[in-house]
Amino acid sequence: MPRDAPLTRPRTRLAWEDAKGAHTVIIDHPMTVGSAAKADVVVDDSTVSRLHAELDPRHDGVWVRDLGSMNGTFVGDVLVTGARVPVSGRVRVGSTVLTMLPEAEETPVDLWPEDGLGELVGGSVAMRELYATIVRVGASEASVLVHGETGTGKELVARAIHDCSHRAGKPFVVIDCAALPESLLEGELFGHARGAFTGAVSARIGSFEAAEGGTVFLDEIGELPLATQPKLLRVLESRSVRRVGETNQRPIQARFLAATHRDLRRMVNAGQFREDLYFRVAVLPVRVPPLRERPEDLPRLVERFAPSMLPAARAELCERLLGRRLAGNVRELRNIVERAMLLGAADVNDLDRAPADEPGADVASGAGLPFDAPFQDFQRAAEREYLRLALQRHGGQVADAAEASGINRTYFYRLLKKYAL
Repeated sequence: MPRDAPLTRPRTRLAWEDAKGAHTVIIDHPMTVGSAAKADVVVDDSTVSRLHAELDPRHDGVWVRDLGSMNGTFVGDVLVTGARVPVSGRVRVGSTVLTMLPEAEETPVDLWPEDGLGELVGGSVAMRELYATIVRVGASEASVLVHGETGTGKELVARAIHDCSHRAGKPFVVIDCAALPESLLEGELFGHARGAFTGAVSARIGSFEAAEGGTVFLDEIGELPLATQPKLLRVLESRSVRRVGETNQRPIQARFLAATHRDLRRMVNAGQFREDLYFRVAVLPVRVPPLRERPEDLPRLVERFAPSMLPAARAELCERLLGRRLAGNVRELRNIVERAMLLGAADVNDLDRAPADEPGADVASGAGLPFDAPFQDFQRAAEREYLRLALQRHGGQVADAAEASGINRTYFYRLLKKYAL
């Protein structure tokens, strides 16, 4: 498509009847359907879950995705977890039927004119739409929830939002909710007074206070323990914080961004995440597209990760990568490119095997090293491969992979960071 050609998306009107009468609404962005008062599409029906389903308008029509509802979501008479709704099709949530009515007028899509923004790279339509969204929400003071699969670059998106705001140049404080054990999390978030607990030999400010005038980024907020969630909610609502071991509230002036690879709405339905906290952090939701939705960005990304690689080698690598499902997205792509640079592997399929795993590896080549060095290398390679396969089996869902592996979720995250997965 020419760069100056306007892009539009089919426009659909949603119509339904519930206990409060007849309603219509235009679906012009991803919208949550549910009985919760703050849902985008509120359906007054006791058989509809609080956050029942998502309606997502795309270039090929409206897609519906169930959010772990109690009574399921149906397209026509077919129970679905996710599906494209036919033109003039019907979706049933609980006992309420939602009818999709196509409109003659189409919705214009706002695209950023450049092929990158900050550290983000890619000139695909999906990314240029993301850049435009980042600039738009950056001008707001509302809380933002950045969501997307593992390895898509959610922290880079959060950083870009901060840099596009009037708080640019002020602190950007990152809190990894998954990496901190629950016993230390509150002290990290809120700070603590001297003597508040064993080992607190001096007072310490928390991350919220440290971000004064800037931005607090709560990474992997879906891993926040239920016991800590109401305390975070109070901070977001009161714009003040109480250090552990103190009684007085300290006002804070910071913006809140959060990110997660998990669907918080499904977690709300499962009782794993507070509904009121979800609506507080997701005032402006921003979705980061997975790599499979923007394969045209592969060449630019490979060039970014391997600028010294010959153009012909980069082109061959991109061609081989096009047929792969990169569950780890850009993070996994970077690892593959770095290994290709180091090993000079001709076949991208060989890049998933660590050198110590390859048949005929010459153990004697480790002469001069400590006796256990080759075995340590093998152990590291085996651990990394195990983690990669666990993520792949569970579609990049870290929490599910950790549970199935029998590994503590916090430790699983630490291993992922250790091996840059």
